[in-house]
Amino acid sequence: MRFLPTCLAAAAMATLPVHATGTPAAPPSRPTRAAPDALADLRAWLALPDAQRRFNAAALTRPLDRANAARALDLLTTDRLRTLATDDRNAVAAKAITLGDRTLRWDSRVFGTAPAGGRSLWISMHGGGNAAPAVNDQQWRNQIRLYEPAEGIYLAPRAPTNTWNLWHEAHIDPLFQKLIDAQVAINGVNPNRVYLLGYSAGGDGVWQLAPRMADRFAAAATMAGHPNEATLLPVRNLPLGVFMGGADAAYDRNRIATEKAAELVRLHAADPDGYVSMARIYPGLPHWMNRKDAEALPWMAQFTRRAWPDRVVWVQDDVTSDRFYWLQIPDPAAVKAGDRIDAIVRGQTITLTGAVPAGMILRLSDRLLDLDRAVTVRVGDRVAFRGRVQRTAGAMRTSLLERADGASAASVLLRLP
Repeated sequence: MRFLPTCLAAAAMATLPVHATGTPAAPPSRPTRAAPDALADLRAWLALPDAQRRFNAAALTRPLDRANAARALDLLTTDRLRTLATDDRNAVAAKAITLGDRTLRWDSRVFGTAPAGGRSLWISMHGGGNAAPAVNDQQWRNQIRLYEPAEGIYLAPRAPTNTWNLWHEAHIDPLFQKLIDAQVAINGVNPNRVYLLGYSAGGDGVWQLAPRMADRFAAAATMAGHPNEATLLPVRNLPLGVFMGGADAAYDRNRIATEKAAELVRLHAADPDGYVSMARIYPGLPHWMNRKDAEALPWMAQFTRRAWPDRVVWVQDDVTSDRFYWLQIPDPAAVKAGDRIDAIVRGQTITLTGAVPAGMILRLSDRLLDLDRAVTVRVGDRVAFRGRVQRTAGAMRTSLLERADGASAASVLLRLP
């Protein structure tokens, strides 16, 4: 799935730096030096009307040192959020956003006092599905009142369709991304404190969306949901809660939830830095858990998103994606359901294994490794790149056009051969 409109993506990708395999981009012993007027040029570029901003402008392609890169990211993030605040203000006021032929409506409540760094956002998905619109509307109204975080914007969206798979059809991912971007830009949400939860069919959605959108959320929790064919491997960096009534036997939900909870424990034992989980199978309770599952919210609230993890496990769902944490595959034809890529950072070396296609992009940042030093990228047993890379405002701009998220924006986009 592509999250940028095609014309915008093409323009943005034109700024991608491409380095030849094994060729240093600069002498490895000296840090990149930025021209003293780099930020002045960027400010001048940002002052231009959008129609006059060239994506190949020198302000976007000039190498930046670490300090100027951080300042440039602040400037570009502020500009992007300002644009979105203007573009999406009416949609947020109406509590409805549209992409293509799908509209996502929502209702929301606000709790507590906004902390430094911005509010949390709780996206809470209703049950129902495969039912008349009136039935799903009632489920939506129930969800609006179901939970109360200590702090944050508690937002219950209405699924755009009434199908059985309400929350894991292909249109949900870009709609949720647009929803998150708008809440960050207009309501001051902290992009590192966005949480996902859902009940019944909404819980089904969490099982599906948490693995394929793990890089967007700080934590997730599924209540009375069925995972169907979903894999847990991609939630390595996303704390996941599993809540189920012990007597909720329809579709074997109670048995499967117990098995999935045990699988998370095994994954964590094998990888202690990942697969954090909480599980509650409430003895004797049916599909309705008498609100006992509300204990999920304070557990979730203790986590902030790991935007730059040093290990990523990316498994493609039947709804494929082009970006996951600091990995990106720009060619949709290079992706198919079930493909798996494992990526590990150790010091200055990145190792990729699995279904790594030619032309894959590594989205790099000083939050992942030291960009003042040479970087080595290994794909399986071969060295795909070794050398210096250069931070640019263009890489940051491209990241922010895809997602209005300065916390996960890259300062280098390295395309592999």
